[in-house]
Amino acid sequence: MTNMEYSVKHKRIVVKIGTSTLTYATGKLNIRRIETLVRVLSDMRNAGLEVVLVSSGAVSAGTSRLGLEITKRTVEEKQALAAVGQCEIMRLYERLFATYGHTVGQILITKDVVDNESRFALAKSTFAQLIGFGCIPIVNENDSVSFEGIKFGGNDTLSAYVAIICEADLLINLSDIDGLYDSDPRKNKNARLIEHVAEIDDSILACAGGVGSDRGTGGMLTKLKAAQIATAAGIPMQILNGRDPRVLHRVIEGEHVGTYFAAKGENA
Repeated sequence: MTNMEYSVKHKRIVVKIGTSTLTYATGKLNIRRIETLVRVLSDMRNAGLEVVLVSSGAVSAGTSRLGLEITKRTVEEKQALAAVGQCEIMRLYERLFATYGHTVGQILITKDVVDNESRFALAKSTFAQLIGFGCIPIVNENDSVSFEGIKFGGNDTLSAYVAIICEADLLINLSDIDGLYDSDPRKNKNARLIEHVAEIDDSILACAGGVGSDRGTGGMLTKLKAAQIATAAGIPMQILNGRDPRVLHRVIEGEHVGTYFAAKGENA
């Protein structure tokens, strides 16, 4: 880390990390990466920034905890695995954040919270209270009880709505890719990273590939849709490679990394 001070441009930041970034190919949790993420977020909090973490990984953690193999699962099986895994991953987060003197609070939500005005207001109040207490809210979709009608469809979308509920200044999506490319870099070695997106139009959407990894539920298209939701609400979003969570230091210090999606009405 450099000696630069954190930027005050973004006071409240929502950080989303996906399953493929949190886990190894074996499906087990990547402890070293999670420890680094916690240390960086704790440092950001120590600097006076307000941090909300949207964390995937419950189903994978549950699968690992029960000693099961990674395979296609029914909805019911995934719900049960999420119930086990959510306990496992929160236990880890609680222990690691406590090492750096921080308290976490768990929030599990479904899309009906966003769709219902009263529940939206309650969620907003809960986030505000937790942040006011100095806690770090850790958010996931309530996969154990959700069904098609009240699902976000993935934590990319969830993170965008969390950013809106929290009235965040910035949404950071830690992915397994450096950002948005003009074509799939896994297939085209000449693919070009798009560093700044002023507007998400059809040409930008056309850059998205298919689904994400076997362990995750997303892909670039879901990230672009999340960016549409956030930026339309006046919140910029950034896609970064979460392989080394210390990249967050560089962003908050003002360095341009990954792909930045400008908020609606934001000057270029």
